Amino acid sequence: MSLVSIKGLSKHFTSRAWPKPPVIAQAVTDVSLEIAEGETLGLVGESGCGKSTLGRTVLRLVEPSAGTITFAGEDITHRSQAALRPLRKQMQMIFQDPYASLDPRMTIGAAIAEPLVIHAFGDKAARTAKVQELLAKVGLPSDAARKYPHELSGGQRQRVGIARALAVAPRFIVCDEPISALDVSIQAQIVNLLQDLQRDAALTYLFISHDLKIVEHICDRVAVMYLGRIVELATAATLYAQPKHPYTTALLSAVPRIAADPARPRERIILEGDVPSPIDPPAGCAFHPRCPVVDKPKACFTEVPQLRVLGNGSRAACHVAE
Repeated sequence: MSLVSIKGLSKHFTSRAWPKPPVIAQAVTDVSLEIAEGETLGLVGESGCGKSTLGRTVLRLVEPSAGTITFAGEDITHRSQAALRPLRKQMQMIFQDPYASLDPRMTIGAAIAEPLVIHAFGDKAARTAKVQELLAKVGLPSDAARKYPHELSGGQRQRVGIARALAVAPRFIVCDEPISALDVSIQAQIVNLLQDLQRDAALTYLFISHDLKIVEHICDRVAVMYLGRIVELATAATLYAQPKHPYTTALLSAVPRIAADPARPRERIILEGDVPSPIDPPAGCAFHPRCPVVDKPKACFTEVPQLRVLGNGSRAACHVAE
């Protein structure tokens, strides 16, 4: 059963620089995804492709331009913020930057307790006890509650962000590149923590990242995004063993490996050019200006490809994928 379902979701930003006409940036366009309860769905792609915007739109932190968002069987697309508040306890987010996501004027204990106050969880003593429980759960000492963000390391701050997201016992968490701002030595600790918490609390994750090795390790399925659209969707095992979209193949060819795997031979693919602007995306397939396929059919230049099921069970939005 799907916990989160989005259909035809789009988010377009409009900028107005008077007296010039408005400019529309197509950050997310016509995305449809299902996330099953207890699943970790990875979302990967180059910087600026719309991953974070999609995650924020799913949680209604950013208002969608089109499409529908369903959570636990309820359509939340057009709910008012007041009507959404009871559901906020079930949907949380871990932000990318542990430096910017915490108020420097609040103690760690106050930051973790803030969602408990907002959602009227117990009295002050109960909230204090809950904060201590959460600190222990994410591997922080009890005296961290009295400290301020600047007194903690980056990894410790990210643990605080995780504790804050867990405070109201959510079912679904958007992890927006939760390890990208951390030292490599700390990244594995945070990933293991997220997996342990998922197992203990039956959490569902949308895991946004550009680290393809981490995504392979932690995710059940992976969606690949390019210029605001999903171009491939498959189980992690299938996607990494048999990528079908040329863009996915190019991304995976860039993943560093210590030793060659004879079962997964690969050639480094260097894509030419830059990602097109979301203000003026190309006609047809948005990837066609950089696509390494030599003999592209006419449809690549004129028709937007739709996700279709391929022989290996994956879905790819490509006119030439087999």
